Amino acid sequence: MLELVFPHLVTVLVERVVVDSGVLRIAASAKDETASVCPGCGVASTRVHSRYGRRIADAPVGARPVLIELSVRRLFCDNRGCERVTFAEQVEGLTSRYGRRTPVLQRIVGALGVVLAARAVVRLGLVLGIVVSRMTVLRVVMALPEPAWAVPRMLGVDEFATRKGRRYGTILIDCETHQPLDLLPDREAGTLAAWLREHPGVEIVCRDRAAFFAEGARTGAPQAQHCADKWHVWHNLGEAVERLVSHHRVLLRDLVKPEPEPEPVPTSVGQEPSEPYPAGKFLDRLRDTHAAVRGQVEQGLSLPEVARRLGLGRNTVRKYARAASPEAMLHGQWQDRTSKLDRYRPYLEQRIAEGCTNLSILHRELQERGARCAYSTLRDYVHPLRPGHRPAANRPPMARPPSPREATRWIMSHPDHLRDDDQLRLKTLLARSPELTAATTHVRTFATVMTTVKENGCADGSPMSAPIGSAAWPPSPPG
Repeated sequence: MLELVFPHLVTVLVERVVVDSGVLRIAASAKDETASVCPGCGVASTRVHSRYGRRIADAPVGARPVLIELSVRRLFCDNRGCERVTFAEQVEGLTSRYGRRTPVLQRIVGALGVVLAARAVVRLGLVLGIVVSRMTVLRVVMALPEPAWAVPRMLGVDEFATRKGRRYGTILIDCETHQPLDLLPDREAGTLAAWLREHPGVEIVCRDRAAFFAEGARTGAPQAQHCADKWHVWHNLGEAVERLVSHHRVLLRDLVKPEPEPEPVPTSVGQEPSEPYPAGKFLDRLRDTHAAVRGQVEQGLSLPEVARRLGLGRNTVRKYARAASPEAMLHGQWQDRTSKLDRYRPYLEQRIAEGCTNLSILHRELQERGARCAYSTLRDYVHPLRPGHRPAANRPPMARPPSPREATRWIMSHPDHLRDDDQLRLKTLLARSPELTAATTHVRTFATVMTTVKENGCADGSPMSAPIGSAAWPPSPPG
């Protein structure tokens, strides 16, 4: 049974297996009759110098950590020409120099570290029974050997930032397998050309329109054909569509229906509006919360208990409990604030009632009466005193016409991914412009071609061979 669960322990003598504090501890020792090879000269030896113990973590069993307490030998090296006098034996499939984990556990940690972040591996390891730190995960991942690769037929070239906005390099990708091949320290043409000369055989270079990539590819692989990846092609198409839509900006204003101006509400001088805020979700939520707080306070519950039940802060509950009505909690930014012009308010109301609304005249008259205020202060103070003034909170929101970028998004998006109102506005826009209608038809036809057709043997999803100078819908960024 032990050999089935721990096949890598067949080369050692298992002395005991115990469970201590939730950890499965296995005591084992190396066999005396086996020979071990000196790492310095490669000569086998069985002459024992001494023994010492090693503690090696193994893969968990049943979400329970496993710790192998292994007694290994230190052997003499009988080769007089070797610099080593003694050496520690290594058990094949179980130990390694300075290793504190078995190869099985090392492979598990490395596989998790490749697909997950280091902190995520630590959290997942606690569930699986693997005790490891995030720095250990990073060291294991960095020690993994680089995967082997051959010179690709289609090479993807793009830039990557080691420090965004300051330092950039070049990333090279196999466009057919999506495997990263190399990272160049800069994005100079000479560096790319040298790499291409060292790795001949590239037939197609898939790149953006950067001049240094173009020069480096032509110098290093003059026989290669140049093309743009789907993301850059789609991005350039979007910029062209946005320029076209900007030329038809007038049509975007027509998509907004003009709303009739409401009749001014007659108010007397200095009269405050009856409803400082319009009815809506904010006022409804305010009234519901006020009713809930007041109802529980009237039942005799304490404010901390009400705050716990409703999930509100204690100070918030106190404000609702003290307010006699929901409307009493509606305070604007400038309400109940004093002003240096309050003492001149009766005079200003009298002059405005007489028909004097010229701010320059009012400002000069206040200065003659000893007021010291700026023109802008008087302007803001007098504005709500004028007849027919409606607070901004009661004004209907002004409809904003869609921007050219928003209209471009309607054209560039898949029809099934647009909302109903966006589809209706796009239909209205296209009905008024034959040029935009033709552009939309071309964009959708081109997008269908990019997502369904294979060119030059490219697999689905790989950068498409599009000549320089000429989309998943839209395609993902390269790399």
